[in-house]
Amino acid sequence: MRAMPRRALAAVPAAVLMFALVACGGGSDSGDSAAGASDTQAAAPAEDGAKEAAGGDPAETPLTGEAKQKAEAAALAAYPGTVVKSEEDAENPGMYAVEIKKADGSEVEVYLDPATYKVVKTKDEEGDEDGS
Repeated sequence: MRAMPRRALAAVPAAVLMFALVACGGGSDSGDSAAGASDTQAAAPAEDGAKEAAGGDPAETPLTGEAKQKAEAAALAAYPGTVVKSEEDAENPGMYAVEIKKADGSEVEVYLDPATYKVVKTKDEEGDEDGS
């Protein structure tokens, strides 16, 4: 008779584990579980990643060819220095943005109208807007 209670006691932890798994939705055949839904939701941001850079900002397309040459020349004429990057601006659609490092080490982003290559506005890279 002693063997019977020991077997029953040994089965209790296994039964508790099985109950916990079932209660938490740990079954592998449930296609509509919360885990399945979160897998689908996790895939969506990865697909949008092509449209957004790290940190959630929209990706900006680098300028190339004649557009790059003209935009950089116009920006450097207004703000002498060294071009850091030039791109189609995602925050201001329809504008080109050229980032320039000036001789004093500060940086300015120059926004240009792509039709005329005229400076529309500038932004100090510390976050202060210029009206120029």
